[in-house]
Amino acid sequence: MEQNKELTASESLALISETLNNSRKDILRGSAKYFMLWGALLTATSLVIYLLWHLTGKPQWNFLWFAMPAIGYPLAALMGKYNKAMPQNEVSKMLSGVWRVFGAFAITLSAIAIFLVPMHVTLIIVIIMGLAECMSGVLLKNWPIIICGFLLGVGGAVFAMLVKGDAQLLIFTLGGALLLVTGSIMKLQYK
Repeated sequence: MEQNKELTASESLALISETLNNSRKDILRGSAKYFMLWGALLTATSLVIYLLWHLTGKPQWNFLWFAMPAIGYPLAALMGKYNKAMPQNEVSKMLSGVWRVFGAFAITLSAIAIFLVPMHVTLIIVIIMGLAECMSGVLLKNWPIIICGFLLGVGGAVFAMLVKGDAQLLIFTLGGALLLVTGSIMKLQYK
């Protein structure tokens, strides 16, 4: 659509600001289901592993963590295939990048802890998960996401240091619940 007059600088800035805000809202609306998907998978996976480890006394059930990305990534891709409403811009690309980096770190650190150097992997993963959620909230300018990420990262770190053995898995159950809550809040905020 052509306009007969040129926009003033303030009108241009207002238009850009409005476009960015609408884009951010669309991204929040579209991201809600991904927060809920990963929250549900994290909750279910952590509970299953916790119960199996608790009932059998075998920590080898932790290998089931590798099933989570094997299930989650195809489901997320399938969801994205049918979600054309989410704009593809720099913010959505950065948001996707934050969570991909988190996934790569979590998988790599877990493999290193299993095969090379024993480390307190629960502590590390819960901190970087909380950090990824906080960074998502900052990118999207959404306080519920920032707060839930902070609670997960800091609260999870304290929990991971205080609790030992199979009970540490319950921090991931809480993390999954926080992701579900975050996704639900986003869904309600941006219907």
